[in-house]
Amino acid sequence: MDNARDSSFDVVVVGGGAAGLAGALTLVRARRSVLVIDSGSPRNAPAAHMHGYLGQDGESPAALLARGRAEVTGYGGEIRAGTALAADRLPDGSFLVRCGDGTTVRAGRLLVATGLVDELPDVPGLGARWGRDVLHCPYCHGWEVRDQPIAVLADGPLAVHQAQLWRQWSARTTLLAHTWRLTAEDRELLAALGVDVVEGEVTGLAVQGDRLTGVTLVGGAELGCRALVVAPRFTARSGVLSSLGLPTVVMERDGAAIGTCVESDPATGATALRGVWVAGNVTAPMEKVAGAAAQGAQAAVAINTDLIEEEARRAVGAHRAGVGV
Repeated sequence: MDNARDSSFDVVVVGGGAAGLAGALTLVRARRSVLVIDSGSPRNAPAAHMHGYLGQDGESPAALLARGRAEVTGYGGEIRAGTALAADRLPDGSFLVRCGDGTTVRAGRLLVATGLVDELPDVPGLGARWGRDVLHCPYCHGWEVRDQPIAVLADGPLAVHQAQLWRQWSARTTLLAHTWRLTAEDRELLAALGVDVVEGEVTGLAVQGDRLTGVTLVGGAELGCRALVVAPRFTARSGVLSSLGLPTVVMERDGAAIGTCVESDPATGATALRGVWVAGNVTAPMEKVAGAAAQGAQAAVAINTDLIEEEARRAVGAHRAGVGV
């Protein structure tokens, strides 16, 4: 092991997305020594723009993160490219973070903001167009495809709900029954909303000139659409947390599993393990960039408060020891 880079910080932030950087910024401005370990694989990397973030609408996610990194380092924080593989709880309550390059970093507190992985349905071509015209969130992308033909892929319990949502942005919304069995109630609701249902499994995408033009169905038929809505499975990036004994929990909707996350206090991000906080999509899969950043900042305030209280206890102990000499 190369120990040349081994070091100690008040707080190590694992994950350099909006949640992690917002937390780091709050902490360095509180005069804490902070290291951000960032693997460079943000969830929203495929998207060219982000929307609904006040003052940043239409901004590139990459540009936002670049500014965030500059702000953190401008206040004295440190950012390292790399992967935190696991962490160990030390006898004194601090943590030893083990990284992929063989180094270790000691942390008084941990803020884990590693996000999640969107596991897409098993349809050829989805990954290449994810975040462009294969979409999930209407609040992120609905305006950009408003009034255009939108198809919703039904392969799980979210499909009918998604069709209802996307119908708000376009009356030209169709539900592709695909592999999901719709109930009579589902079909009545969709009919009442004017959402057509197309039977048959989707086998691929139709693309012309780097633009989605439709989907292909089993048997060779093609249905035109400008956007394809899918429901990915949300899988928490929880390796560091799992190594500390913090499990993921299964999220369900209508009795079907839709993903995993790590539970935390909704106000502070505190986990069941003292000294470890989480923020962003690893604990709140539905949060957008603005919400993730807010969670990071809230967790940072809680972490700094915890450090202040610990320092006060130590000071009182030292003071009493000194008085007794």
